[in-house]
Amino acid sequence: MNERLKKLRKELDMTQQEFADKLGTARNNIAGYETGKRNPSNAVISLICREFNVNEKWLRTGEGDMFIELSRSDEIAQFVGQLMTEEDDSFKKRLVSGLAALDDNGWKVLESFLDSIQIKKD
Repeated sequence: MNERLKKLRKELDMTQQEFADKLGTARNNIAGYETGKRNPSNAVISLICREFNVNEKWLRTGEGDMFIELSRSDEIAQFVGQLMTEEDDSFKKRLVSGLAALDDNGWKVLESFLDSIQIKKD
């Protein structure tokens, strides 16, 4: 599993510190997992899979795809969940808050604007 954890982290283009921060653990724990000096607990494995959308079977055994394919609804739900942890003044949170405040006319205006700037493919 140690090689797959390292492969996952590199695929995510994260340092050990960034990976550890996302999981709420210390960098030396991640280093220990990657070198095989430590084995992640079942709770840590579940957290990694949930946080990074990793296929648990792949992480444990190497079988299957590294990541789980999410439906569009699941992607949106995951985005909103992550959004809730951001600072109130983050651009993403302000944007979603602004969208939530739109009435029907506001949605029509936004749709018209997006249609006007979108590159049409024939």
